[in-house]
Amino acid sequence: MTTDTAVEAPYEILTPQTVPAFLRSRPALAERVDPDDLRSVREVGDGNLNLVFVLADGAGRGLVLKQALPYVRLVGPSWQLTPDRARHEAEALRLHGRLATDLVPQLYDYDPDRYVLAIEDLSDHRVWRTALNDGLRHDGAAEAMGRFVGRIAFGTSVLGMDAGERAATLAAAVNPELCLITEDLVFTEPYVDAGRNSVLPANERDAAELAADRTMVDAMGQAKWAFMTRAEALLHGDLHTGSVMVRAADGEEGPADSVKAFDSEFAFYGPVAFDLGALWGNYVIAAARATALGDDERATWALGLCTRTWDAFEAEFRGAWADERADPRMFGDDLREHLLATWRSEAWLFGAAKMTRRIVGLAKTTDIETLPPPLREGAARGVLRTARRWVRERVVDSTPRRAGDIAGEVLAATATRG
Repeated sequence: MTTDTAVEAPYEILTPQTVPAFLRSRPALAERVDPDDLRSVREVGDGNLNLVFVLADGAGRGLVLKQALPYVRLVGPSWQLTPDRARHEAEALRLHGRLATDLVPQLYDYDPDRYVLAIEDLSDHRVWRTALNDGLRHDGAAEAMGRFVGRIAFGTSVLGMDAGERAATLAAAVNPELCLITEDLVFTEPYVDAGRNSVLPANERDAAELAADRTMVDAMGQAKWAFMTRAEALLHGDLHTGSVMVRAADGEEGPADSVKAFDSEFAFYGPVAFDLGALWGNYVIAAARATALGDDERATWALGLCTRTWDAFEAEFRGAWADERADPRMFGDDLREHLLATWRSEAWLFGAAKMTRRIVGLAKTTDIETLPPPLREGAARGVLRTARRWVRERVVDSTPRRAGDIAGEVLAATATRG
């Protein structure tokens, strides 16, 4: 086990040996887990940024400690990054937890001096991306994420939040360093290589065609503008299948009885469609894997998740509009329809951005990367070409069903075989 602690930090970097002392120093955790009877301290921080420890005591109680390092773990100490991102995650968990209690892990405690969050243990869940890669289905997960986005879209916007509270929340949620990562890695570097891009040699031509596609680049400029200027709601900010945990009601697979969005350190006030598009783009990536492996039925199912997420989001938003909206004198139903149409179209745009960065840019996905190279070639090509089709055709028919149909056509046409 390595914890990448070589970089100097003005605060204690936790290790399995120092975790018990940390627990003793936090009264809020005294009844959550026994620091004098810890049976397991597992470091599972295999993500891009943080240390993560899963704890269990002799009574079977557990929790998760997540500590923000002062650099990007994926790259190492050479890429310094503020650990204050942990505060953003804590604040987002508190607010999102109030609005969507059943759809985020519970936050037990936050230590602002050591940037450590203590969070509900979800060891009985699986990362949704991993489950999808293993060919498992958890029906209801896509709908749960649609409801999650709907609740936070309404509840943290001018429609559902007191004006004073919203202003204070927006000010506290300004997250420039994490937003800059998104601005660079998602919207810019797939088209203007900063030295962090990579593809298989067989996909180099695909990456070059992407960067030379002026329609695509112009569309990404529009998407980046919206991301940087439209403070509509307190978004999760990095909502993909790798930041969702799922649990089946019966056994390893089946209808999901628990779905949780986690890792919200990228939370910021931005355009609602960004979270939706992130999910849609990752559904296409899951479908690309299934197509590459010859499972066309599963690919069709994965692409259908776009519609499931959208329908649940729309139903949640419409319900809140009818019952809870502020100032119905001015916020009439025409505005509701305008917002929904705008977000549905923009989800294509943000989905395209998310797809391309995961193929060409830094921090790729296991859906594609664990395929054998001959299969990976076609899957990567299909995802990139789907993104280019989406930015062109969203103005013709912006329904999520059509988005899935386009992806299905492209993925089938570009699939390669070993």
